Amino acid sequence: MEKLQLELYTRPTCLDCQEAKAFLENNNISYINYDLTQQPSKEKELIKLSGARMVPTLVFKNKSLFGLASKPTVMIGFEQNIDEVKRLLKINN
Repeated sequence: MEKLQLELYTRPTCLDCQEAKAFLENNNISYINYDLTQQPSKEKELIKLSGARMVPTLVFKNKSLFGLASKPTVMIGFEQNIDEVKRLLKINN
């Protein structure tokens, strides 16, 4: 059995970030938010995951029953990835 964990890298001045957070909250999707202005050390992790400093970056991690995880799915930007986000989260609206 696998469970999807979502991590979101954001900045408060980013409108696309605010839209992503509103969408997730409106659909009752739990996620871990890393505000890079509050947690600047997370920027290195973001660069390692995505190869860039761009936000929002959505990171979908599969966690299996035994703690083994496959490579995460990383998406930069929310608006252009909304259909894929809905598919991964099984949202049909």
